[in-house]
Amino acid sequence: MNNHEKAEHIRKCLELAILLEVSADKPGNVNLTSSFEGTTCQHFLASAVAAGPSLREEAYRGGLVAENKIEIGEVGLGQLIKTCVSDVNAWQHGGNTILGTIMLFAPIAVAAGMTSTHKNYHFEFSVLRKNIDLVVKSTTARDSVHLYEAVDIANPSGLNDAPDLDVTDPNSKERLLKENVTLFEVFKIASAYDDIGVEWVNNYPVTFDLAYPYLMDQLKSKPLNTAVVHTFLKILSERPDTFIARKVGKEKAAEVSSDAKAILALGGLETDRGKKSLQEFDKKLRLSQNKCNPGTTADLTATALALCTLSGFRP
Repeated sequence: MNNHEKAEHIRKCLELAILLEVSADKPGNVNLTSSFEGTTCQHFLASAVAAGPSLREEAYRGGLVAENKIEIGEVGLGQLIKTCVSDVNAWQHGGNTILGTIMLFAPIAVAAGMTSTHKNYHFEFSVLRKNIDLVVKSTTARDSVHLYEAVDIANPSGLNDAPDLDVTDPNSKERLLKENVTLFEVFKIASAYDDIGVEWVNNYPVTFDLAYPYLMDQLKSKPLNTAVVHTFLKILSERPDTFIARKVGKEKAAEVSSDAKAILALGGLETDRGKKSLQEFDKKLRLSQNKCNPGTTADLTATALALCTLSGFRP
C-alpha cells in the first residue's frame, strides 16, 4: 500500500464515522428523523462529504511524517482544520454542524497516517494513541491562529467568555503569535470548560478508555443504532455535556447526565420502559430550544465510531 491509498482508506473510515453518528437516533440531537430549526440531517450528510478531502490530506501528511519527508511540526494541523471547516461551511447552509468532530478527528487522521498497518489496514491502537499525543504536542502558534479563524467561519453557539485568549476577542490572534501560544496550549486552557480540550491534552481518555470499548462491547450483541445510542448515553451519563454546561450551567448538565444514567439502568432501547424514558428524555431536551442538546457528547460518540471504523467495523 502507498501513502495515497492509505490516506484514502483513512478518509473513508472517518467519513463513515460521521455518517453513522448522525444516522443514530440520539436524544436531543439532529438525526434521520429529527431536526433543529434551520439544521437538518441533510446538512450533516453534506458536511461529512465536504470534510472528506481534508480528512484525506490530514492522513496523507501523517504518512509524509512517517516517511521522514516532513517534520511533524510542519503538518499544519490548524490550517487543515480551517480548510475542513471552510469546505463544510461552503457545502451546506445549516450553520455549524461538525466543528467539534473536525477538531477531534484531525489529530486522529494525521496519527493514523503516521501509524504503520498490517494486512487490511489494521491499526495498532497503542501506537496510534502515542502518535496522536505526538501530533497535538507538535502544534504551533500559527496552528492556533488558524483554529481561531476556523471558529470564526463555523460561528458556533455557546462560546461564553473564556478565562484567557477568548476566541471571540479580536485581539486574541495577535496575542497567540506574540506570546507563541501553541494549539496544544490553547486546548489546555479550553480543557477547563470543554471536553474536546480534555481529549486533546489528555490523549483522548473518553474516546479510548470509555466510549470505544463500550461501543465495541455493545456491537457484539446489539444492532448498530442501539449500540451507538447506548454509547451516547454511556458517555453522557459519566461526562456531563460541556456544551450544555456552557449554555445553561453545570447544574443542568449534571441533571441531563443523571437522566441518561437512569435510561441505561432501565435497559435503554432494549426494554419498553427504557424506550419510553428515552422518548421523554428526547422531548425534554428539545423543548429547551437547542440549549440542552448534548453536542459535545455527539462529537465524542463520533470519535468512538472513528476508532470503530478504523478497527475494521463495517455496517
